[in-house]
Amino acid sequence: MSARTSSLFGILFFGVNALLANLAWGQGSSAAPDTNAIGKVLTVVGMVQIEHPAAIAVQVNLPANGAGQTKVGDLVYRGDVIQTGPDGKLGVGFADGSSFSVSGNARMEVNEFVYDPSGHSNSSLMSLTKGTFTFIAGNIAHTGDMKVDTPVGTMGIRGTAPRVEIFNDGSVKFSTLIEEK
Repeated sequence: MSARTSSLFGILFFGVNALLANLAWGQGSSAAPDTNAIGKVLTVVGMVQIEHPAAIAVQVNLPANGAGQTKVGDLVYRGDVIQTGPDGKLGVGFADGSSFSVSGNARMEVNEFVYDPSGHSNSSLMSLTKGTFTFIAGNIAHTGDMKVDTPVGTMGIRGTAPRVEIFNDGSVKFSTLIEEK
């Protein structure tokens, strides 16, 4: 490897590491929403893919199918689309303390996520289009406006632990667990 190639590789390596350090967890109101991580994958079983349609990424060796298997520790960004295969399950935690459990054959889009721990104008919108989802509301539900969109309507979440089942015929079943303090 030439000295120039080695230097270029070193600069790229340290630049990417610095960028990843900045993406670690939070996305405040003053940060660019598409470039800061808002969540992290906590558990993965089976086939799960997260598409980052709004992200600009540099990747050297792309898999043959153009998308890779999601793994524990992967970051989640505003605009991401989460999809699970028939055997897939995913657990993801968000910066405000919200957590989602996603079943097999499910699809969820992270449309909006603005969270400032000291703010009161926080907001999130998740679109659930198929599958089963169980989630625990975090701080956005208590200090702002947390919404979950489904094929039959949009829920405003204020601190509950809902379960949403979206069936193949488009019907939706809601269950709510009461959150104890």
